[in-house]
Amino acid sequence: MTTPSVPTNAGNNPVKVSIASMIGSAVESYDFFIYGTAAAAWFGKIFFHTEEPIIGILAAFATLAVGFLMRPFGGYLAGHFGDRYGRKAVLFWSLIAMGAATVLIGALPTFEQAGVWAPIMLILLRMIQGIGFGAEWGGAVLMAFEHAPKHKRGLYGAIPQLGIPLGLLLANGAFLLSDALFEGNWVWRVPFLLSFIMVAIGIFIRMSVAESPEFEKAKQQNQIVKQPALEVIRSDWRMILRIMGLRLAETGGYYITTSFMLSYVVLAEITDTRHVLWGTLVGSAIGLGSHLIYGALSDKFGRRNIFLMGAIFTILFGIPLFMLINTGAVMMVIVAVSLSLLFSHDPIFAVEASWFSEQFPAHLRSSGISLGYNGASVLAGLLPFIATGMYGVIGWIGPALLFSALGVISTWCAIRTPETAPALSRHSRRLPNDVAKGTLL
Repeated sequence: MTTPSVPTNAGNNPVKVSIASMIGSAVESYDFFIYGTAAAAWFGKIFFHTEEPIIGILAAFATLAVGFLMRPFGGYLAGHFGDRYGRKAVLFWSLIAMGAATVLIGALPTFEQAGVWAPIMLILLRMIQGIGFGAEWGGAVLMAFEHAPKHKRGLYGAIPQLGIPLGLLLANGAFLLSDALFEGNWVWRVPFLLSFIMVAIGIFIRMSVAESPEFEKAKQQNQIVKQPALEVIRSDWRMILRIMGLRLAETGGYYITTSFMLSYVVLAEITDTRHVLWGTLVGSAIGLGSHLIYGALSDKFGRRNIFLMGAIFTILFGIPLFMLINTGAVMMVIVAVSLSLLFSHDPIFAVEASWFSEQFPAHLRSSGISLGYNGASVLAGLLPFIATGMYGVIGWIGPALLFSALGVISTWCAIRTPETAPALSRHSRRLPNDVAKGTLL
């Protein structure tokens, strides 16, 4: 059954919709990533009263994990309301929640000023951040995916994913600039306070696009169910679990490469955190092009094949990643972080929007991908904390093996997940219904 035609105008143009989704994702990602950077470099001392550096970092990473733990709840809400009332409304409220929490974190008193209330308020705002970010991804990628031509959904689905490297680019750039212009607590406060401007721009752009045509079609055909999130859990729980496993190499490897590495180079007395930030900036800048290339390649060569490139690279690169970092040479640190982002994270993340979305029928799609995507965040948010603990016990080899182990899990899940790219799957139109029966684990 084909998607009904929609009049061509600025509101439903696939390119504009994809770019609008990308810009909103960049704003959300900026908000989320500046917390990870601040937690690794500042929050251990500022919000947690301890003289032991590793204890302060562990405490800060614990609050980082709180945001990830709340993301499945945000994903559940986004899936429910996205499948019930539309993708567009979810995108609006997720930006509001995320932006408000981020600005308020920038205005929080420190432990010296407010005592124990400072970390309590930080944790509460981090929880709101997690809910907002968890609600963001599913709606953003579906708006792009469902407006796109079927034979180019890999490419168009990759455009909102550019918001992640762009957000990280802006976040790290903001900290580097703030460090050059300000002193004391203003170095970390300014990037948070700047979020107000970015959120306002994101809302203005997102509200100019039309609702998803596939949601409108499902609504016209009376396919909307009262509890879509519960329905997809009952019918597609195996696929949701598989998506969680698929994401571990991408999201877990990402936070080991970025957030954990910032604290690792300090604890091991290897180099300055700015060199890790520069590596992240270079990798993120390259990612603005690599995501589009990987997405376009997935339309021609298949989602699974591109995904496996990144997952297998993750297996192989764990120990080399840390060996390059351990040299302490500025160029080697930058190269290590950049390579990890380019070949481990980017090929996986680029195809997730299209590959995951194609596993579910349209009327349950927002719930299915949101629950699977954010479910992986429960573990991913703990990984910087776990990696720090492993380093404290057995040294750098612990986090290195953890990085590779994530690749093993995602590779295994990818092999068991059906290909959905129209160019390679003769029965791609039937895949969502076949997969919905839960015949594969």
